[in-house]
Amino acid sequence: MTLRQWLTTYWKTFVKVLTGMLDKPMWMMLLISLCVMSTVYANRTVWDLPVAVVDQDHSSASRMLIRQLDATSKIKMNSYDSVDQAEKDLAWRKLFAVIIMPVDLEKKILAGSDVVIPVYGDATNRLANGQIQQDVVAAYQSILTQYNTELLMRNGFNSKQANVLLTPIVGQTLDLFNPGISFAAIIFPGLLVMLLQHSLLIASVRVNITLNSAPDGKPAIPVFLGGLTALIPIWLFLSIVLFVLWPWILGYRQTATIPEIIMLTFPFLLAVLGLGKLVTECLRSVEMIYLTLSFITMPVFYISGTIWPLQAMPTWVRGVSSMLPSTWATKAIAGVNQMGLPFKEVGGDMLMLLLLGAIYTILGIGLGILRDSGRLRGLLHRKKPLKND
Repeated sequence: MTLRQWLTTYWKTFVKVLTGMLDKPMWMMLLISLCVMSTVYANRTVWDLPVAVVDQDHSSASRMLIRQLDATSKIKMNSYDSVDQAEKDLAWRKLFAVIIMPVDLEKKILAGSDVVIPVYGDATNRLANGQIQQDVVAAYQSILTQYNTELLMRNGFNSKQANVLLTPIVGQTLDLFNPGISFAAIIFPGLLVMLLQHSLLIASVRVNITLNSAPDGKPAIPVFLGGLTALIPIWLFLSIVLFVLWPWILGYRQTATIPEIIMLTFPFLLAVLGLGKLVTECLRSVEMIYLTLSFITMPVFYISGTIWPLQAMPTWVRGVSSMLPSTWATKAIAGVNQMGLPFKEVGGDMLMLLLLGAIYTILGIGLGILRDSGRLRGLLHRKKPLKND
């Protein structure tokens, strides 16, 4: 086959598969799924959590603490006269937490004694409990600082000296890239990566099966490449919708440009296409492939570093995670688009995605050759020697 014939065959297959995908845009179901699944992230965080407060001290300190808690955006205070009634509403999920202002709160603060503020929360709502705990600690520290400042000024310190004594070090928060546990909180970008990977994996497997079951037998290399690369323009368009348009609609922070998103997504798509080729050659059955993909999607989501940091995983789990395209794509895309990581810093992740794509493609082609030649079946099903009569 000459180069011209090779390119002609490739282009015909590319156009045929691409037009077929556009005529029946089942891939648009991904956008519908995205709209439904991401509605829970529309507020970006938790707001106005109903919290009960039982004031047993009725002092200026307890009222000041309640006002500061009510002023936060995360907590909506509800006054209760009885602890039993508050705990009952907490059990019925009407409240996220119960805060008790203990007796002699102000006296203990002025005397410098240890103060314990009981807070009862619903352990099944870990995110909400964490936000409430942070606001309670911050409000208590603010009140404690005010009381300590007044105490120092009554003992001869001026305002500047009191501030230096209470806060000798003034902290300043800056946005920095952190590749560690911060990724446990980036659920939304990880969800988008998993949606893109799962949908492309299904589409590529479907194209591989269709090409392998053609009447002409096994497809030639240009036919194979044309069919798979026809998926890339569609999923590049989906990547722009998923990583640019939809986060912008929801109001999420974005620091990457559209060309950078395309450059980050392209090696990820190639790696998924290679993985799809390997999965196809391993199973070669539409039913088995769809069942397998349905069962492995959730485990892949958990071990990809999206909802749990890779550094906290066992070594062998991290090894399995490093073989998944979604692991490297989540790190690169979330780092550049959400955390302000310079584009040049993810060059290693992009090279790793290209390497995974090449390895999976070679393994898939090699496995296909072995299965077609019957050698793999011979290795797995060796004939047993006949027993002598």
